[in-house]
Amino acid sequence: MLTVYLVLLLGIPSGVVITPLGALGRPSLIWGLVLLVWWVVARLQTQGFDAEPVSQPVRFTFIAFVMVVLVSFAAAMLRGQPDDQASPALVAVIRLLSWAGVLLVAVDGIRTMTDLATMVRRIGIGAGLLAALGLLQFFTGQAFVDFFGTIPGLSMAGGIQERAGVIRSTGTAIHPLEYATAINTALPLVIAAAITRGFRSDRTHGGLWWWLPVGLITVSSLVAVSRSAIIGFAVAVISMIPAVPGRYRAIVISAGALFAAATFAFVPGLLSTTLALFSGIASDPSTQSRTTGLERIPEFMSPSPVIGSGFGLFLPRYYIFDNQWVLVAIEVGILGLLAFAAFFGAAIWSARRARHSSTRDMRLLGHALAASVFNVAVLFAFFDGLSFPIAGGVLFLVAGLCGSVRAIADSDVASRTWPTGRARIAAGNE
Repeated sequence: MLTVYLVLLLGIPSGVVITPLGALGRPSLIWGLVLLVWWVVARLQTQGFDAEPVSQPVRFTFIAFVMVVLVSFAAAMLRGQPDDQASPALVAVIRLLSWAGVLLVAVDGIRTMTDLATMVRRIGIGAGLLAALGLLQFFTGQAFVDFFGTIPGLSMAGGIQERAGVIRSTGTAIHPLEYATAINTALPLVIAAAITRGFRSDRTHGGLWWWLPVGLITVSSLVAVSRSAIIGFAVAVISMIPAVPGRYRAIVISAGALFAAATFAFVPGLLSTTLALFSGIASDPSTQSRTTGLERIPEFMSPSPVIGSGFGLFLPRYYIFDNQWVLVAIEVGILGLLAFAAFFGAAIWSARRARHSSTRDMRLLGHALAASVFNVAVLFAFFDGLSFPIAGGVLFLVAGLCGSVRAIADSDVASRTWPTGRARIAAGNE
């Protein structure tokens, strides 16, 4: 079920919708709602869902965020809203419920390391294919996915863009930043899969194939002509260095440097364009818009600082912040911002619980999942990620896997400590 969602999320352009359904017609959104209904039915039908219940901070904080969103939405509707604002807000709430289905099924549905590793491998394969598509777009200037718009009953928005005369790939995303978020969020997971040869017990062959997605994502990030893409790539790589075994570190760093040098040498003008993105950051219009927008936060939050103006109600016609954290603060207030930050913190903490596991693969996977969520948290400071289907979908899928790795790791720790505890009880009875 989660694999079907992943295919719909990454395989079908996020600008494609079923025309009669409008904004609610995205295939991944519809499937997410199916997952939510499936999760609810499963919970109602199962008396003891977990033989040994495991507290899930990811689920708790997400539900807290949803409750603030619903309260904020209800308050905004009671104040009265014009139709052109009420409709986008309703779509935003339904989109959040769709992501809820993805997260909850991932948290409660994956209970073994085998299933978790399978899902991570599929995310890595999907991200590698997405990066490959982006590279084809960069070198050919063709989108390759325009045919979706010619299918009867479907309509499509978006396409590849340019900056300083250089193609900015989007893959199947609407925007280059959404594309960069998807591939760089998956990069720590792909690195972990490459180190462990796909988390398989038989590691005598097939390891090099898992380095291919790493290379594709690396090159795709470097040619993205985007500060956010390069920052996301740097965060992903640096955050994974402590988890990489010592014998691999020099090889990985050297290979990465060679990849970067070869990429800049092969593409004329790419290095100068990339350097200009950072050297001219002070005079860049997008940077100035972001910094100016920070000064207007109190102005937009003042009508309702606690629960915000309403989720999905702050439309681009008012202001474009290009910062999801600021947008959350305005739309759902201080309470919503705290819940949203707690959700990220809970996901990272849950994934880091795997460090107590007895298996190296589990510890590495937990570190990679935490790095992926942290990367999203950083990238969300550069654009309004929840407004883009792929960026939001990848976040909640990976966060759900953080909850599942916590349950699996805690089960592993319990299985190792239970015999000791039983022996102590028996000794006490004697």
